[in-house]
Amino acid sequence: MWCFGGQNEGVDGVVGAYLACVAGEGGVGRGTVAAYRGDLRRYLSWLRGRGVGSPEGVRGEDVTAFAGALREAGAAEASVARALVAVRGLHRFALREGLVAVDVARDVRPGVPKSRRGEALSVERVEALLAAASTGAAPYGPRDRALLELLYGTGARVSEAIGADLDDLDLSARTVALVGPGGRRRVVPLGVPVLDALDVYLTRARPELAAAGPGGAAVFLNARGGRLSRQSGWAVLRGAAARAGLSEPISPRTLRRSFATHLLDGGADVRVVQELLGHSSVSTTRVYGRETPDGPRQVYAGSHPRALD
Repeated sequence: MWCFGGQNEGVDGVVGAYLACVAGEGGVGRGTVAAYRGDLRRYLSWLRGRGVGSPEGVRGEDVTAFAGALREAGAAEASVARALVAVRGLHRFALREGLVAVDVARDVRPGVPKSRRGEALSVERVEALLAAASTGAAPYGPRDRALLELLYGTGARVSEAIGADLDDLDLSARTVALVGPGGRRRVVPLGVPVLDALDVYLTRARPELAAAGPGGAAVFLNARGGRLSRQSGWAVLRGAAARAGLSEPISPRTLRRSFATHLLDGGADVRVVQELLGHSSVSTTRVYGRETPDGPRQVYAGSHPRALD
């Protein structure tokens, strides 16, 4: 998709064209675009202070120095990572549009902060990962964003997510039925960001994928119109992690662990988390939580970041 027509625009013009392109490609919410705009506004201010006014004038050292300046100003590593997602996307866009000969931000990576509770990511790093999933070309960007939102927003195993059929979704009730090991079926609530991502995918992208092959009942389809494979689900996650600049090993289990950790950090009952994850024994999750009298829907709505409007 070519979104930029001029070859002589300054950095401001490229940023405007990039944001317009991101907003128009689908699968990217207004909140994500607004976050990109704020990060890139700081980036532009940094470049102006170094006397850089054109895309071809930016060097890799400038991008690295920008990240260092954010750290010196007291920004958390997760915030630096989020800003670099926007900056890397901008430079990748400039290369794609033929405005520069080299993507100078390609090799710039954020640091890796230590995660709590094993492999769980911070909320900010999950946000960066989900935002990066949207940057793929249509129809894959909306599909990938919906898949990763579902994995993180429900704690689903990758096999459960790709095994979901359209009949398992009840968007009016804001739930999805997931089938775990041994055929155990559980119903998990869907937060607003997950619902929004699914709506974009189901209305704008899935019909195009379904037209390429047999389609069928699967929620998530591959390029041939068949059900997305488990291996392809892993590839989607790895691709988004690479675009987000996350260098630590990330797997679908990382999102599942992050789902549980963020719920428990928000005050969820360990038994409710056990139910949402489909664990057969509470001993698997008991060490992480405390008990409350609330039911699953109330705890989910009050504890998980992706349940919020």
